[in-house]
Amino acid sequence: MTPELGQLALILALMLALAQSILPLVGAWRGNQALMAVARPAATGQAVFVALAFVILVWAFLHFDFSVQYVADNSNLQLPWYYRIAAVWGAHEGSMLLWVLILNVWTVALALFSRQLPQVFLSRVLGVLGIISVGFLCFILFTSNPFGRLLPMPPDGADLNPVLQDPGMTFHPPVLYMGYVGFSVAFAFSIAALLGGSMEQSWVRWARPWTNAAWGFLSCGIVAGSWWAYAELGWGGWWFWDPVENASFMPWLVGVALIHAQAVTEKRGSLRAWTILLSLFAFSLSLLGTFLVRSGILTSVHAFASDPRRGTFILCFLAIVVGGSLLLYALRAPKVAGGKAFALVSRESGILVGNLMFTVAAAMVLLGTLFPLLGDALNLGKISVGPPYFGLLFPLLMLPVMLLLPFGPFLRWGKSDVPVLKQVLVRTGIAAVACAILAAFFVQGQLKAIAGVACAVWVGTGVVLYALKRWREMPRGRRYPAEMAGMLLAHVGVAIFVIGVLLSESLSVTRDVRMSPGQVAVVGGYEFRFDGVTQAIGPNWEAEQGVVTVSRNGSTIAVMHPQKRTYVHEQVQTESAVDPGITRDLYVALGEPMDPNRIQGAWALRLYTKPFIRWIWGGGLLMMLGGFVSAADRRFRVKREAEATQPIATSAQEAQA
Repeated sequence: MTPELGQLALILALMLALAQSILPLVGAWRGNQALMAVARPAATGQAVFVALAFVILVWAFLHFDFSVQYVADNSNLQLPWYYRIAAVWGAHEGSMLLWVLILNVWTVALALFSRQLPQVFLSRVLGVLGIISVGFLCFILFTSNPFGRLLPMPPDGADLNPVLQDPGMTFHPPVLYMGYVGFSVAFAFSIAALLGGSMEQSWVRWARPWTNAAWGFLSCGIVAGSWWAYAELGWGGWWFWDPVENASFMPWLVGVALIHAQAVTEKRGSLRAWTILLSLFAFSLSLLGTFLVRSGILTSVHAFASDPRRGTFILCFLAIVVGGSLLLYALRAPKVAGGKAFALVSRESGILVGNLMFTVAAAMVLLGTLFPLLGDALNLGKISVGPPYFGLLFPLLMLPVMLLLPFGPFLRWGKSDVPVLKQVLVRTGIAAVACAILAAFFVQGQLKAIAGVACAVWVGTGVVLYALKRWREMPRGRRYPAEMAGMLLAHVGVAIFVIGVLLSESLSVTRDVRMSPGQVAVVGGYEFRFDGVTQAIGPNWEAEQGVVTVSRNGSTIAVMHPQKRTYVHEQVQTESAVDPGITRDLYVALGEPMDPNRIQGAWALRLYTKPFIRWIWGGGLLMMLGGFVSAADRRFRVKREAEATQPIATSAQEAQA
């Protein structure tokens, strides 16, 4: 009866979520301290029951309880224990339970680490998070029950999708969901501010560390997904503008804009309405990604099986959340709008331009993702929107951001000194041009590679100049506070990411070859010798494993073993072989046999050399680290004297508003 206990735990969690979503909001409205005090224990109790349900589902997988439909569909007796745990979130029902668990982790963390917040405001925030929990718990219980029974119980289960039987599956979805769901905290802060109406900008300082942490997790999740696609799928790419890839990228872009807008609002009181709107959009796009993955309306290798009931439920929930929040914004935003004026040449103006570019880029990605649906709805036929569209428009939209990036830290609030910016322009320009000229001698006229070097040096020089400026001018204890250090790390990450993208795309060499044992193919200056195919056996698969020896100038560099695995139920999966390096990757994917003799005959192979591709993920990880470092700034956790005595809007004030 253990699965029934999991079902009961979810029902009890829903009851507590209802209490969390109603009582604290009523208490904040009526000024009732007893009702507001319900928020924390209700959130904690809900988290306990959701965690209990999750642990029970893990137990069912580890003990091969094939009487549970979800377990029977996504595991079998041969599946290793670590992939049985990963299978908990390997399909729709379990992934939604993981989503709710992570939402509860964020909620409990907020309840524990935000005791400096006024009780009225925190009650509103936790109440909004409770409403979100109610929606997702209802979704699980009524359309996506992970504890549904299968009788009679089969002697063995099916199998976890072979694509998902990879180490990336153990950490990519949880980390990605931490970012997705984390934006619900920024959303809840914004809704609470709109409900209060008279919070000035102090709520933004409370929200900033949570937003930075969520963005950092989302960055890590996207980097992990990119690496997983590169290593697992055998196509040698790191991003394909797939609809589900775009679903995670859109909230990331809006999150970048939100982080910068929050800085302006907190420090200058400007862009308050813009900050709230970006908070609403970031979480709304996260919900949209959930809808795209689970509704089946878009075709993607990442998408779960479609179910009209599930798609309809999420679409209705999305409409309620987005429509309700935008209606509240329309009614209450004038109450929180305003701020100090700023000049054309100022930090506020620079951030505003960057935010507009990131927002337009997110809108462009959204349009490209949904345009095939519009084509079907308007009977325009099957329309494909892919890399040519995104690859042209996205760099054009990001070009102004790249040009502004070195000047950002040097811009002052309110009004900046133009001579200082001219000095930055001269120094960064000279460094970028000089390095571009030097790079031209090594990349044989590859304009994209030269542009990558120039852009990276342009951004990186700006970061170095500003770091040196603070070193000279600021006292030792105030040179690099956590918020400043995080910003510098993220900007360095941008520089490394850009040079990795442009160099790898312009200098990569790919060859599709037919090779018999003993034959040699030269790719990018490396000699790949095919030494035949051997048999390999894993815990739940058998493989034909190629042996490829790579050498250069007579010296052996690596012996690589790409595989063609066959899982139970005759499912075939390609496993590429990668020899990593700081400046290059060697990559081999085993294709199909070209002769009847599969062991000693010829095979099709795809050979790659991928210069600087690791810099893409290194830059992404530095951006992630920048978000986490900024979130750790002690200033966000210290309660200011003015805030301790600042009045919070009560029911009477709200009625007047």
